[in-house]
Amino acid sequence: MDKVRIGVVVSEFNREITFPMLGNAKKQAKKMDAIITYVCYVPGSYDMPVIVQELLKKKDVDAAVTLGAVIKGETTHDEIVAENAARLIADLSVKHSKPVALGITGPNMSFKQAKDRSEIVPIRAVISAVNMATRIKKIREENSRLAGKMKIIG
Repeated sequence: MDKVRIGVVVSEFNREITFPMLGNAKKQAKKMDAIITYVCYVPGSYDMPVIVQELLKKKDVDAAVTLGAVIKGETTHDEIVAENAARLIADLSVKHSKPVALGITGPNMSFKQAKDRSEIVPIRAVISAVNMATRIKKIREENSRLAGKMKIIG
């Protein structure tokens, strides 16, 4: 099977957290023998969906990974940002039939909580993107001669 090709979208907001997240995502992709074909920077997590959509249209992108940190402030703005970004990103995944892994921390997180998760969240996001892209490829490659027989993809 070909290597999984990933497009990564990184929020510039809270870059003290998100830029190290990108480094961790790159390490995990290399460890899994996946290729990062694009790294796109956006002002914030709320701005990700339009870039995710463009990446999913690319033939050299099998999956996308989003990296962001939505920090709790004095209002519920963080909840609005995180919930809308997550919903639109999930919708794009279904629309384009390509996985998009949610590597966005928050909402309701302090800076310290988000920073503490800056290693594990991008690792999990890359694992999810690669595994889902691989499984989708297997489903698409299934031979019709096995029609009527149970197939386990995992």
